Amino acid sequence: MTDDLPPAPIPNAVLEAAVYADDLDLAEVFYGELLGLPRIQRVGNRHVFFAVGASVLLVFNPDETEAPPGNPRMPVPPHGARGPGHVCLTLDREGIAAMQTRLTRANVTIDTAFDWPNGARSLYVRDPAGNSVEFAESWLWDDLKPG
Repeated sequence: MTDDLPPAPIPNAVLEAAVYADDLDLAEVFYGELLGLPRIQRVGNRHVFFAVGASVLLVFNPDETEAPPGNPRMPVPPHGARGPGHVCLTLDREGIAAMQTRLTRANVTIDTAFDWPNGARSLYVRDPAGNSVEFAESWLWDDLKPG
């Protein structure tokens, strides 16, 4: 099927990742105030965006993003997902420990915290919408990445 196609250009980073939440107020408190992510933009009950290093975490209300775009100059097609998703944010080992302490003190249930077979640390919690939020050391996938 792809034998007659030119080589694919390989992307080198994830620019943005999205999770979906029915209650953007709760999501904004969780990601902005509790996790400390700088808010980039909020548009009504449609979305709230946060800076994560060089990337952006998009939090969309699924009901709003299923609607066709209202601005012809921004023809983003309707999209979305239902049910819990997953996002992983990088922290070093000390940052993961500090985040675990902060989240525990804020009465956020820790789903799990453990070291992977390669020694990288991960911490998992749920945001108010039920999305799985992982904090992991940045080298978690290094030994599995191609050359």
